[in-house]
Amino acid sequence: MLGTVQRGKVIDMNDEAYFVQIDGVTYELKKLEVTQDTFPKLGEQVQGFIYENQHHKKEMTQFYPFAMPDQFGWSKVTEVRRDLGVFVDIGLPDKDVVISLDDLPLDKNLWPKIGDRLLVQLETDHKERIWAKMADENVFVQLASTFPAGMKNQNVFATVYAVRQVGAFVITSDFYLGFIHHSEMMTPLRLGEQVKARVIGQSKYGHLNLSVTPRAFEEIDDDSQMILVSLRREASKTLPFYDKSDAIDIKNHFGISKSAFKRALGRLLKQKLIIEDKDAGTISLVENDEAE
Repeated sequence: MLGTVQRGKVIDMNDEAYFVQIDGVTYELKKLEVTQDTFPKLGEQVQGFIYENQHHKKEMTQFYPFAMPDQFGWSKVTEVRRDLGVFVDIGLPDKDVVISLDDLPLDKNLWPKIGDRLLVQLETDHKERIWAKMADENVFVQLASTFPAGMKNQNVFATVYAVRQVGAFVITSDFYLGFIHHSEMMTPLRLGEQVKARVIGQSKYGHLNLSVTPRAFEEIDDDSQMILVSLRREASKTLPFYDKSDAIDIKNHFGISKSAFKRALGRLLKQKLIIEDKDAGTISLVENDEAE
């Protein structure tokens, strides 16, 4: 019964609350928690969500929580207990609900942290304890929208809803399903983590393939970045320098040594951001390098 919407009879009241009886049990309905058009009177029937608050006091509210037994809702993590699970805020004023450790990854490094968000619904066990249960993949498939064509290289904001050895499954803010392979992460992603990712392709299973690693031009060193900037400023995207250029000319133009210049060129060539024409003695920007 707890964790559900029920109807009961108003048997008493005071300045702050009504007292509602359901099957012989009395629940307090604070006047601040009443949303119906008119305040109830003694003997009238009222409806509300019933639960036991953090002080084990039985309460009723007409402000229904984000998540219900028949409704999923996004809930933020408020506390992590390694011996119990994680607590989530479902919108009740004086109670957070637990997701059992049995429903969380065995690797506790993949558990959600405070502030992460999870899609949950409520479940009440035979001891009248209310638990939050996370949505499974089938729920996300039903929620998902079809992503448009041409999304490659676009940035998306996503929430991790499942973690596997091969990678993480996410849903974007536009409700597109996505997958991030472990090779496209700097560190393992945790359940409920919110990430900014970029689209690198799409799978045959209807997911966007995503990456949360830096783009090539974002992870290069300062010398390489400076060379790229210099190339972009040229209308031809070409500069009259290469690995055999004179050290003094390199120093005068870039302000770095020839050895530093060659190291930077090597990195840019390896990442296919530039091409080198040794016959012409030039380096040129690879077209659309920012989109890679």
